[in-house]
Amino acid sequence: MSGSNRRSRDPGNDDYNEIKATNVRYEHGTVSRTKRAKVLGAGQFRGCTVWFTGLSGAGKTTISFAVEEYLVMKGIAAYSLDGDNLRHGLNKNLGFTAQDREENIRRVSETAKLFADSGNICLTSFISPYLAQRELARKLHEDAGLKFIEVHVATPIEICEKRDVKGLYEKARAGIIKGFTGIDDPYEAPVSPDIVLCSDKDNIHSINDCVQQVVSFLQKNDIVPFDCVDTVRELFVPGHKVDELRQEAETLPQLEVTKLDTQWIQVLSEGWATPLRGFMRETEYLQTLHFNNIKSVDGSSNQSVPIVLPISVEDKDRLKEEKSVALRYNGKIVAVVREPETYEMRKEERCARQWGIVHKEHPYQQLIWESGDWCLGGDLEVLERIKWEDGLDQYRLTPNQLRAEFKKRKADAVFAFQLRNPIHNGHALLMADTRKRLLERGYSNPVLLLHPLGGFTKNDDVPLNVRIEQHHAVMKEGVLDPDSTVMAIFPSPMMYAGPTEVQWHAKARIAAGATYYIVGRDPAGMKHPGHGDDIYEHTHGRKVLTMAPGLGQLTIIPFVVAAYDKTKCQMAFYDSSRHEDFLFISGSKMRQLARDGEEPPPGFMAPSAWEIMSSFYKNKAKMQS
Repeated sequence: MSGSNRRSRDPGNDDYNEIKATNVRYEHGTVSRTKRAKVLGAGQFRGCTVWFTGLSGAGKTTISFAVEEYLVMKGIAAYSLDGDNLRHGLNKNLGFTAQDREENIRRVSETAKLFADSGNICLTSFISPYLAQRELARKLHEDAGLKFIEVHVATPIEICEKRDVKGLYEKARAGIIKGFTGIDDPYEAPVSPDIVLCSDKDNIHSINDCVQQVVSFLQKNDIVPFDCVDTVRELFVPGHKVDELRQEAETLPQLEVTKLDTQWIQVLSEGWATPLRGFMRETEYLQTLHFNNIKSVDGSSNQSVPIVLPISVEDKDRLKEEKSVALRYNGKIVAVVREPETYEMRKEERCARQWGIVHKEHPYQQLIWESGDWCLGGDLEVLERIKWEDGLDQYRLTPNQLRAEFKKRKADAVFAFQLRNPIHNGHALLMADTRKRLLERGYSNPVLLLHPLGGFTKNDDVPLNVRIEQHHAVMKEGVLDPDSTVMAIFPSPMMYAGPTEVQWHAKARIAAGATYYIVGRDPAGMKHPGHGDDIYEHTHGRKVLTMAPGLGQLTIIPFVVAAYDKTKCQMAFYDSSRHEDFLFISGSKMRQLARDGEEPPPGFMAPSAWEIMSSFYKNKAKMQS
């Protein structure tokens, strides 16, 4: 692409463009673009060409391949055509004369048009230095009714020369290569490109930002759905409209919501359930129950648990004709539901589908059976951040705040670990080992998102404030490295729904920017409230996560079994050949030791962290006596 050439002003004036055969005609197929779209699993035809142009070394190929990988990961058909790659095959008979370079771009344009016509998003990365060449490519697409998107990768030549992986600039400066674009042959920059990018492929955030610019443009032009954009949909009203909405809300019919409902309002408003716009409408509720997935105008998204607002029959009858409803918690208006709709929850069916069992003593199902029989769905407008005023609000970071923190720390990988129990040294061993493996894979600064669940939990779980204090003690003793750890509270209620719920936990961490997710033994599981055995097989959560649709951008890291090694007096990865040397201490056993005032074996947990747990249970026992 960057060899010697002399420029021709008329790319159409050469022998390559002449039709040599006279006995041919263009045949139109019978398969419509709409039919092709359905075969590709798309709700609409997405075929187009995204044409990356810029100097050698600008980052065209790097960005093109990154966009391709991102789109495919999102289930969007895309394919990259790279200049050097095509010269290994289709264009291997072309050199770098002016005529050959023009023919190179003509062939690429025709090939890209065919890819686009097939329903693919075709991504081309070629220097294509002349305006006339690119305009020819655009006209070819537009005449065929296909979108053509010109992307100028406007990386300054100084940066391109510093990269110079192929040594071409050095050779051009030395006069070894003649007619090199940007040195002794001009690059005609686009006059009105659709997108302008500047890449620094040494900076992971720069490449990611470029990818999102391209994908955002595709979304705004109705080529890809909203959920394809790596963005978080917060449901807060703009600051300048808060007073206006509050005044309006005072005039609306009102509905008092529970603490559990308010926790879900916090989850929705902060964007953890992106792309949901509010409490589920009936179509979303049914898709979640039956498919663990939601398909809408915003695209397709994994959503394994219902997020609904239960209401009584009386409230259903009272509100069924209303266009807006104000939600009030503890006497304070927190949100407004727009264009609400009501539908029956059908509690037994919900429990059977979400949990696989129906038992009124299951802690979350108990809340369902105590709630209303109907649901109110609709778009939410939330007045302001939910605050609990419990001394822990500073740890309740939104997905956007967490993304900003990871960017500030220059994290090139984020691995999330959710827990609802105190941290013992086995947990810490797994987290430290995960970071070590990510470093070995080539990451320079993997950061741990330590993300304890902060919503509803069952009565015998350790309270949130005690867990946060215990986690701090673990970091203070150096068992976890504070410099590579971000501790924050995940506001979701705990539903104890096993493999179904663990998909929700993983999906929500994607919103926060996590790229790796550590999944433990029997995630989100518990003992059966009737017979006492585990409700779920302990490996199913991990297995389901590796297969779940819509979570492809998250790499699942299985929980390696750690146990107490009696020969070393420390937590270690379990070795089945030395089974008798290991002691297994479950979360239940750990809590029992603390309740009974007993000490765990040395090396099981940081001493100051154990003291916090022990003190909690001692105080609890005193209060109950």
